[in-house]
Amino acid sequence: MPAPSTVRHPRLLLTVAVLLIAANLRASIAGVGPLLPQIADDLGTTEAALGLLASIPLIAFAVVSPLAHIVSTRLGMSQTVLWSLVALAIGTVWRSLPGSTVNLWLGTVLIGASLAIGNVLLPAVIKRDFSDRLAGMTSLFTAFLAGTGAVASGVVVPISHVVVDGSEIGWRWALVCSGSLVTIAIAAWGAHLLTRRGAEDRRRERAARAAGPAEPPARRAGMWGDAVAWLVLAYMGFQAMYFYMLVTWLAPLAVTLGRSEVVAGIDVMLLQLCSLVGTLAVPLLLRGRRLARWTPALIPVVAVAGVVGLITVPSLFVGWVVVCGLASGASLSMAFNLFGLRARTPAAAGRLSGMAQSGGYAIAAAGPIAFGGLLTLTGGWLAPLLLVVLTLVAQLVVGVFVGRERFAEHAPAA
Repeated sequence: MPAPSTVRHPRLLLTVAVLLIAANLRASIAGVGPLLPQIADDLGTTEAALGLLASIPLIAFAVVSPLAHIVSTRLGMSQTVLWSLVALAIGTVWRSLPGSTVNLWLGTVLIGASLAIGNVLLPAVIKRDFSDRLAGMTSLFTAFLAGTGAVASGVVVPISHVVVDGSEIGWRWALVCSGSLVTIAIAAWGAHLLTRRGAEDRRRERAARAAGPAEPPARRAGMWGDAVAWLVLAYMGFQAMYFYMLVTWLAPLAVTLGRSEVVAGIDVMLLQLCSLVGTLAVPLLLRGRRLARWTPALIPVVAVAGVVGLITVPSLFVGWVVVCGLASGASLSMAFNLFGLRARTPAAAGRLSGMAQSGGYAIAAAGPIAFGGLLTLTGGWLAPLLLVVLTLVAQLVVGVFVGRERFAEHAPAA
């Protein structure tokens, strides 16, 4: 192996690599919702039936997230992140291969599994390498995650209509383009691993695996027996369920309100661009101890206002999308911050992240499916949108309790 290179600003390179990885954690799946009408027409099925397609990554998150910490313990956190990016690149291409529809489903499963690894391990990387600016870096991470998801949602439909050799390239090439940043992320993370800082991280990981855990002993039941961890899991689940119901079904809702397919895709992009702004507001809310205590509960209140507005005053559609987007981004940033705020060490943050995302995405996976089922059953949007409101009320209740300053897996500090 070549000797690690000397980089003048290794932390800057690490920051760029982390943010490029964040840029891939939502873009690959955020483009599916606006393309549902095209996919349904091509496959000869209904949009409601494809609610399962939007839930597959969430189911993969639920299944794979608990394994992320186990794999990283064996391979090292840095190597595990690298291989997850390689798997994401393979899944992105596989999903769009022509021929059997199995390619679409299995490629989506691989995408979900690889994204689960990144979602679990990146908060632990941030806890390890940016502990002095945890809230700021976590919010920047989630802002990139939301921002690239927004761009993907807005551009996939126009890309699908690009004409090459007399015909439109279609949804398959549009989905490939939505995951095009993964190769750059692989290069950036690989470059980080070749720096002296990256080599030192891997050396510490090998030493830690050889020496065993160096943190205070956890309770025997671990995270799964801890009440604080369960609160973080529930908060993660309800905020993700809210987001994925909206990002999957907002475009079809917009179309039924008379907006064109392209404009509906832009609506989903607007939702996520506003989400980006919401993520950046969270560090400000967490600065004051009293405000930080209630921030997890206040965020879903804003979201409820947005969804109720969609139900009661749909003529102000764009305004309500802005409100929903701001709350969605803030919710995501708050959930990711909880992984670090409610854990004492990077290893504990990794375990908490794995548990919370496993159970949380299991909850969230039911959202797009239930939304589509209610839409089919009732033939209207009222019942599905009321389901979103109930989800937010549940998040609010959990937020009241998870805002208390306590730590998962260990007794509270004296």
